[in-house]
Amino acid sequence: MLALLAILLFVLPARQRKRMQAQQQELQNSLTVGTPVMTTSGLHGTVAALYDATVDLEIAPGVVATFARPAIMEIRKPLGTVDDDGTDSGTPGSTGGRPADGTV
Repeated sequence: MLALLAILLFVLPARQRKRMQAQQQELQNSLTVGTPVMTTSGLHGTVAALYDATVDLEIAPGVVATFARPAIMEIRKPLGTVDDDGTDSGTPGSTGGRPADGTV
């Protein structure tokens, strides 16, 4: 019983951390100039330049800010891309081109 408890408290969380680290490393390796991203603070921008420990993000036309690479939380889809189900992804929270009131 004690061995089972040790597995639950130590081994399983360690596997989860390792998996999350691998996903973060995969995200960092897939960054290229021009990729739309979101930072951990929720700031959206486009990768303008990549360095060993930092990344430059263009957050508005002509405005470039430097962030630590781990601050990149996710890669966003460019506007106007089509999802696997054939619908326009649009902007986050969009209704796929439909009016917000639900009328067609």
